[in-house]
Amino acid sequence: MTERPTHRIAVVLERFPIESRWQTHDWRVCSVMPDVGGDKRVLRDTPESLQVLHPGFDATLFEDEAEGHYLNVSTEEPSVFVALRTPEGGGDPYPLQITISYNEAARWMDGGERVERVPMWREMAEWMAEWVERNYRPEPKKRRKPRSFDGQGELREKKMT
Repeated sequence: MTERPTHRIAVVLERFPIESRWQTHDWRVCSVMPDVGGDKRVLRDTPESLQVLHPGFDATLFEDEAEGHYLNVSTEEPSVFVALRTPEGGGDPYPLQITISYNEAARWMDGGERVERVPMWREMAEWMAEWVERNYRPEPKKRRKPRSFDGQGELREKKMT
């Protein structure tokens, strides 16, 4: 089995108060950082904010996701995308999985997942950019025939008569 380049990261979720008749607070991903191990733990607990660290996620670079990694690292702010889930029946959301592929994050969103984007730290972005430089080769653009040459004109003429 081929070993894939991986960064171990932790996700920090933050609960913050909101003004709403239906709920008193909401959650967001406030940061990602290098994982130092351990279990889920509270980093800060004040009346304004609760921050909870969720360690143990792998940000892995995959050759078949090279285009998605390229699209991410070539932006002004390379990001980690975090899929959040809320337990059925209610409760606090938790990070389900992470990706550093722009395309994979888009597929998750198309599938109805709640996905939040958070900036990655500089060293991780540099690590990813070096990998993309070595491994990503864009697909050659295919020339498309003009529609007038694909036989569709004949079909339209037949339908009109």
